[in-house]
Amino acid sequence: MSVGDVAGLLGAIGFLILVGFLAMPLYRLSQVLDEARTSVKELTEHTVPVLDETAATVATTNAQLVKVDTVTTSAAEISQNVSALTALVAATVGGPLIKVAAFSYGVRQALSGLVEKVRR
Repeated sequence: MSVGDVAGLLGAIGFLILVGFLAMPLYRLSQVLDEARTSVKELTEHTVPVLDETAATVATTNAQLVKVDTVTTSAAEISQNVSALTALVAATVGGPLIKVAAFSYGVRQALSGLVEKVRR
């Protein structure tokens, strides 16, 4: 074995050590990437059912809002009908009722005047 062979052997061993040191960060990086892949997989497994449930909840809520809209529309129509009926009753009964009230007031005033004259 010559000096050149020993130098070549030492250079090869040094190169192997250098490759070994450089391989360690790559190995750890691969472990980190494996953990990241596992975390993303678990996150996906947990998120997809939540998204499905949320979509179902939103659909149910929309259906309920349609029903509430129908009820609100019906309530508005009923309110308009009651308002119209109140106006009709007020117009129909209100005039004669006011006349009766005015007449009864006049009769009371007249009678009270007569009673006072009789007392004197």
